[in-house]
Amino acid sequence: MKAGRTSAGTARRALAAATLTLATLVLAGCGGQDKAAPPAPAHNDAGVVPAPAASASGHQTPPKGGAQAQPALARSEPQKVAIPSLGLSSTLETLRQNPDGTMQTPKNPGLAGWYEPGPTPGSQGPAVIAGHVTWNGAAAVFEKLKTMKAGDTIQVTRQDAKTATFTVERVAEYPKAEFPTLEVYKNLDYAGLRLVTCGGDFDPKKHYYDSNVVVFARMTSTT
Repeated sequence: MKAGRTSAGTARRALAAATLTLATLVLAGCGGQDKAAPPAPAHNDAGVVPAPAASASGHQTPPKGGAQAQPALARSEPQKVAIPSLGLSSTLETLRQNPDGTMQTPKNPGLAGWYEPGPTPGSQGPAVIAGHVTWNGAAAVFEKLKTMKAGDTIQVTRQDAKTATFTVERVAEYPKAEFPTLEVYKNLDYAGLRLVTCGGDFDPKKHYYDSNVVVFARMTSTT
């Protein structure tokens, strides 16, 4: 028992340290160079947030809108995300961590991506799916994400052939300099989901969006 307590304490300290580090990591902006674009500067929206490799501790809130959270599932990689209210369906790229600790973003602007170091959608914790809002001036997969509302549903098809349905609790927009890392990536006692993209005003000179849009949802059924 003593060894178990020591191990658990070490894990908690490591988690806290990692979370503190992640809270300080933010990319410079949503700008970037599309190598397939003409020589003129191109842009993409990177869903620019600290990478959620470790979740932070925090107070849990009950489900909103009468939705009942479902028991979490075992880990299983997601294959596809669908959002009926947006008419959206996308297979998922696998996103990992950049050398600077930030989250990779999808290479294909038409596809969303799941952050692989974090929880899988349906397992306990805050699973993260990110996508571009625009790419070289054209609409990308999460262009309409900010129009989602509480009560909308998100369906994630998993490798284990199960489909986890999440109900949106709220949609929020944050200035990049004030991104609430703790609120978005804190530990959860249920299966949660966060959809992330860029938002706010776009600076065409810097190729940069000044905000992030985050959809907060929790799993409410499985099939």
